[in-house]
Amino acid sequence: MRLFFIGFMGCGKTTWGRKLANHLGYEFMDLDHVLEEKAGMTIAEYFTAHGQDAFRELESSILKETNYPENVVVSTGGGLPCFFDNMDWMNANGKTLYIKLSPKTLAERLDKGKTTRPLLHGLHGEELVSFIAEKLGERVSFYEQATHIINGIDMTVEGLATTVNQ
Repeated sequence: MRLFFIGFMGCGKTTWGRKLANHLGYEFMDLDHVLEEKAGMTIAEYFTAHGQDAFRELESSILKETNYPENVVVSTGGGLPCFFDNMDWMNANGKTLYIKLSPKTLAERLDKGKTTRPLLHGLHGEELVSFIAEKLGERVSFYEQATHIINGIDMTVEGLATTVNQ
């Protein structure tokens, strides 16, 4: 079974993806790392050198052209479900799990690591919360097409395993 974790940056896709993969005995893949390997540079460097449109095209092709193991948990980039037909593709080729968190909670988590996130460069405090709320508003209609919507505050690996096996 292929399980795709989706949600806004900082919601815990990679952390929970690794935990769930370990719990289920599945392999784990982080599509951001696959993209960086193929591009030969970090996402921030790619964004700077080629722009967001080129990044989104590369991200979509990597999603669809990667050879996935039979049983795998995949962490995706926060914007990936919102471009092209990526959300439809993931739902047709596995189960999607949206980790849902409030803009304030996301801002608190992201405030420490925003230097590596091109979209957050230079944002602080309420400005960061407002930016996240606006972006989340644009993306939520895609995220909510997920097979499963998970409350990111009180989830457990056992709860995730039960959810995906329903």
